Amino acid sequence: MPARLGGAVPSPTAKCPPGACLRTAFQVNGVRFGGNRFNLISGVLVSPALPGTMSTFFTTNRHGYSVRFSPFNPDQFVVASSQFYGLAGGGTLYFLELTPDGCGIVEKRTHHWTDGLFDVTWSESNPEIIVSGSGDGSVQLWNTNLSSNNGPPSMVYREHKKEIYSVDWSKVPYEQLFISASWDSTVKIWDPIRNNSLSTYIGHTQLVYNAVFAAHIPNTFASVSGDGYLKIWDILCYDLPIASIKAHDGEVLTVDWCKHDSNILATGASDGLIRIWDLRNFGVPITELKGNEFAVRKVQFSPHNLSVLASVGYDFTTRIWDFKKSNEAIETIKHHSEFTYGLDWNRRRRNQLADCGWDSLVHVFKPDCLSDKI
Repeated sequence: MPARLGGAVPSPTAKCPPGACLRTAFQVNGVRFGGNRFNLISGVLVSPALPGTMSTFFTTNRHGYSVRFSPFNPDQFVVASSQFYGLAGGGTLYFLELTPDGCGIVEKRTHHWTDGLFDVTWSESNPEIIVSGSGDGSVQLWNTNLSSNNGPPSMVYREHKKEIYSVDWSKVPYEQLFISASWDSTVKIWDPIRNNSLSTYIGHTQLVYNAVFAAHIPNTFASVSGDGYLKIWDILCYDLPIASIKAHDGEVLTVDWCKHDSNILATGASDGLIRIWDLRNFGVPITELKGNEFAVRKVQFSPHNLSVLASVGYDFTTRIWDFKKSNEAIETIKHHSEFTYGLDWNRRRRNQLADCGWDSLVHVFKPDCLSDKI
C-alpha cells in the first residue's frame, strides 16, 4: 500500500521519491512524547511541560491530519484524524471545545468513518454542518443537529476515484458551495443539497493536494498539485484555468489566499520553500520564505494581519512568518514529535492558532511573536 504522504519524506536510511516512503522511526502501535510528562484527565490532556497559554488534546489511537475552527463560535473546532497514520483503518472527527478558562479542551462528540479522514471544513452558513474528505474517495456531509454522537453522515458524495486530500467551503456569502481536491488529479465543485457534483476541473497532470476558494473573489479558486503547478480557476469556465504557473520544482502541497489582499497567495512545497505570489505580476514570486528543513505541509494567512502567515511541515515545526519583514520565520515552535499536518487560525479570536500532527496531539495557542499585535 502506498504511503498517503505528500512531499519528500525524511528517511534515516535511504533516499526515496516524494510520497513513496516513511521514516522508519515512527511507531504504529504507540506514540512518542519525547521527554514530556503527560496526564490524561477526563479527555483533557494536561502537560506540565507546556506553557500555560497552550491547551492540548490527545486523539487516542488517531493521528491528526486537519484542524478547523468554527466560523461561528471561537471556542469550537473540529479535527480530522486517521488510524495507523492514514495507511489503513478508519477515521474519526473530533468535535472539541475550549474550556471557559481557556486552559483545557473537552471532547463534545465524535463521528467515525470507515477510511482515513484527511481534511475537514465548516459550512459558512450553518454552524451544524461539517464536510470531510477521506481515503476512499468519498466526501461526507455531517449535520450535528441531526446525527447522534458517533452517528453516520447525512450525505455521502462518491465521484472521485482516489483519496480526497482537501475540502474547502466558499467564503463568499451567496455561494453555498464546497470544493474537493483528489489524488485522481481532479477538483470538483459541489452544492451540498445535490447528490452529484456541479463541475469537474481537469488541468493538473498529477494528484491534486489542495484547492481553496478565494477569500473575496466570487467564483474563483486556486489549486496545487504534485506536478508543481499553481492554477487559478473561474468555476464558470471549467475547461481551462484562467492562470497557471510552475510554482515549485517539487510537489506543491498547499496554497492559501491572503485574507486582506485578494491578489496575494502563498504556496508551500516538498522543497521546503514557501513562495508568495501576486496575481498582478504572476510571472515570479514576490518573495520566498526559507527555513523549513523538509516539506511544507500546510500554509495559511492570518485573518488579522495582512503579511503574517503560519506553516506546518514534516520537520515537526509550526512556523510564523511576516513576509513584509523577513524571508525567515519570526518564530519557530517545536511542540510536536511527529509530522505536523493540520493548521488553522481562529477567525473570531485574534492571533489564536491550532495545529495537529501524527503524534496524536492537538494544540491551541497564541504565538509569542504576536503577543504585542493588536
